[in-house]
Amino acid sequence: MKFLTFEYEGKTEYGVKVKREESAWILPKLFKKFGEDADYPKTLLEGIQKYNTLDFQEIVRKIVEKAEQAGDAGKYKAPFADIKFEAPVTPPNNVIALGRNYQKHAEELNNSVDNLYVFTKATTSLVGDEATIPNHQDITSSLDYEGELGVVIGKRGEKIPSHMALDHIYGYTIINDITARDLQKQHAQAFLSKSLKGSCPMGPFIVTKDELPAPEKTSIVTKVNDEIRQDGSTQDMVLKIDELIAEISKYVTLVPGDVIATGTPAGVGAGMQPPQFLQPGDEVRISINGIGTLTTHIEE
Repeated sequence: MKFLTFEYEGKTEYGVKVKREESAWILPKLFKKFGEDADYPKTLLEGIQKYNTLDFQEIVRKIVEKAEQAGDAGKYKAPFADIKFEAPVTPPNNVIALGRNYQKHAEELNNSVDNLYVFTKATTSLVGDEATIPNHQDITSSLDYEGELGVVIGKRGEKIPSHMALDHIYGYTIINDITARDLQKQHAQAFLSKSLKGSCPMGPFIVTKDELPAPEKTSIVTKVNDEIRQDGSTQDMVLKIDELIAEISKYVTLVPGDVIATGTPAGVGAGMQPPQFLQPGDEVRISINGIGTLTTHIEE
């Protein structure tokens, strides 16, 4: 299933993509009309927190079937053309992100992959698909992009063994880890340079893990104004997904709804000769096979 959060007719809703349609089932409406639990989840985060992945999918499947059989399914749908995509979920913690997790990307920025490099991005930096974000030229001259696979946690855990790590995953999404490179160099940490307003586009969907059975063998392609900049594969990650979860959970208790950005392949603007940073009016499109495409616009 592909879950999403969106604004529709003046309200923030969440839902699941309708099969073979560019529209979403509005799940709060379905729960209210066809659900058996009066205390149904009002947000996608509540759904992830309340049920395990398989239970939630089965509940959603049943209420969707009831809506399809009711004869008036249209009133429970929101066409994509009429919605504003939001970040699918706001993590209870900041977005946890990995740097230098692709060898060639580390090399293009003259960095080493010898040590785990972890930082967070503030949840206030989250935006959804097709968002227009500030160009931030008042504080940076080197705004950059990073296309990344995001892992959404579905089960609480700490000190998770690597062989159990995949049991803690709810699904996957796309993240654009937008970064002010000059500020990243100036500061002793990455938090401020990576938490600017709009610097964490996420979405358009969270794809449940059953729909992406090989997350470490999928492509990541980033285009800026239709020019391919990044053309990589998740199979090139230095630390694999189970290793990332095991390592991070040694120190941080992971809870349902947390999101881990797993690093980016080579091809960022800072690594080009000469560097090619984002400019006002640019469009960035990140596609991950099995999830979709996340588009971000830089304000003019």
